[in-house]
Amino acid sequence: MTSPSAGTLLIAEPFLKDPNFSRTVVLLCEHQEEGSFGFVLNRNYQHTLDELIPELVGIDIPVHYGGPVQKDTIHFLHQYPELIPDGFEVAEGVFWGGNFEKAIEMIRAEKIDRNKIRFYIGYSGWTGGQLETELKEKSWLVLPAHRNLVFHRKLDEIWKDSLRNLGGEYEMMINFPVDPSLN
Repeated sequence: MTSPSAGTLLIAEPFLKDPNFSRTVVLLCEHQEEGSFGFVLNRNYQHTLDELIPELVGIDIPVHYGGPVQKDTIHFLHQYPELIPDGFEVAEGVFWGGNFEKAIEMIRAEKIDRNKIRFYIGYSGWTGGQLETELKEKSWLVLPAHRNLVFHRKLDEIWKDSLRNLGGEYEMMINFPVDPSLN
């Protein structure tokens, strides 16, 4: 099992009760002693970017729910380090942040494939030691991030495909019911 670090995925175990993270996959962008930070990859938010930032008229790109922390902030992941300066590579070919104005300019100029940039409202955060505790409790499985999972076109398949990538006994979890007491 991979240990958590920037560029790893946290896959919620099938019976995780926290409604913020039930059957989610989180890309960790930072993991340090002081805490951890990342984005839920497989949850839509009910608004597009231009609905949240009216100045961005016509940029009707979906926004995703990054997590329950600071839901008044917008973040982004992309695959364009040569077009969007100042981003941080968190996994091979996956960049976090960078110059927001330049990203918008490149989107307007249609130099960016909209499937290769994702916007998030809020983020997922853990204080120092909190994520380690959750890992010991087996709330999360850890997998190295793959660009194909981070930018998966079908959000509802990311959790299942992440478990498939772990293989073996984990692949069986795909079919577990959300609430086993209802079985």
